[in-house]
Amino acid sequence: MDALLLSRLQFAFVIAYHILFPAFTIGLASYLAVLEGLWLVTGRERFRTLYRFWLRIFAVSFGMGVVSGIVMSFQFGTNWARLSTAAGPILGPLLSYEVLTAFFLEAGFLGIMLFGWNKVGKGLHYFATCMVALGTLLSTFWIISANSWMQTPDGFALIDGKFVPVDWWRIVFNPSFPYRLAHMVLAAYLTTGMAVAGCAAWLLLKRRAIEESRTMLLMAVGLAAVLAPLQMVAGDASGLAVGRFQPAKLAALEARWETAKRVPLTLFGLPNAETERTDYAIEVPVLGSIILTHDPDGEVKGLKDFPRSERPPVWIVFWSFRIMVAMGLLMLAVGLVGGALALAGRLGTSRWFHRLCLVAAPSGFIAVVMGWVTAEVGRQPYVIYGQMRTADAVTPFLPAGSVLTTLLLFIVSYAIVFTAGAYYMFRLLQRGPEAPPDGADHPAKTARRPLSMPEGAPS
Repeated sequence: MDALLLSRLQFAFVIAYHILFPAFTIGLASYLAVLEGLWLVTGRERFRTLYRFWLRIFAVSFGMGVVSGIVMSFQFGTNWARLSTAAGPILGPLLSYEVLTAFFLEAGFLGIMLFGWNKVGKGLHYFATCMVALGTLLSTFWIISANSWMQTPDGFALIDGKFVPVDWWRIVFNPSFPYRLAHMVLAAYLTTGMAVAGCAAWLLLKRRAIEESRTMLLMAVGLAAVLAPLQMVAGDASGLAVGRFQPAKLAALEARWETAKRVPLTLFGLPNAETERTDYAIEVPVLGSIILTHDPDGEVKGLKDFPRSERPPVWIVFWSFRIMVAMGLLMLAVGLVGGALALAGRLGTSRWFHRLCLVAAPSGFIAVVMGWVTAEVGRQPYVIYGQMRTADAVTPFLPAGSVLTTLLLFIVSYAIVFTAGAYYMFRLLQRGPEAPPDGADHPAKTARRPLSMPEGAPS
């Protein structure tokens, strides 16, 4: 348990907690914009009720995401000083752009979105909601750009041990960026869709807020039916990019040891790095080449083509990838089955499907975390792929005891704070949407009311 391993564990722990909240709020912000837009266009009360209900969830989730994200940024200086020194000229501006464009946009309009319901006009409030949704997408853009540059670095020159920008266009739009951005945005929307579907299913099973719950379920199922197949396409494109730029990661994803053509697809197995084989493998002939290269005769590089010191931890990458895919297939099933039930007019009454949605509710969160594990562990032993090893990025002379102490403090603090936040959100979700009191239908009628906590704000 040296400083390097503890620093990796600490960063992995923090980012695993943090990514849950942005993945949820990215999709939820857009969902809120859709709900408010539908209410303004149709005037149907259930859309306004749903907006105010999910606004409370968004506020708590957004705050928890900001808190966990702040801790992550400090770790670059405390635990990864060599990385910050070497890659600061590139990563610093990219992360600063995220703050200047996305975070400021979100923070600037979030107050209007949360507390301006009874203070400003319809158009301005809806504009604020759209700006917050746009801010979440811009944040995704810059964070994925920075992380993708570390996966497929481009547009730089290495001068005196520092990564110096040469072409910002190639840095921002590095080779893996377009595929990973599409994959992450779709994942965020699906994560939100599954959470909404699970909430709607719970309320329908408890026979609460029937009209609003059926609307939620129909919207969530429609989203999954459209986006889950698109996510498969985006994942396939991302996989092809991995094969071109990170062949060792691709070999680990499939636990492929020997370079060969017409390779099978390994569904399950137990990768053994010592014997360099996959025990008890269940394989489908030729399908591996078809999926990984789009050619039945395509060649896939094996891990034996790479020195042991250049291979990622195969077992972790192999299984995290399969868990992610399994969650994706579950979301696809929810979308397709739910779509068929909706066409048959039985979506709101099929209790077995409501139980399925309840089970599938956390599938998006699991898929997102497993996807990040696959991406980050798969690029090891490099922190900047092919350029800087993780062992060379850690802060020199960092006491292992200090890292262990902060890691334990993070675990305790996160357990207390985020358990309380999650419990509060679950209580709100269990209660379900409630119609606002009469006379508070929109700011146009209550614009001059005394300052007070609006009904849609979190208590």
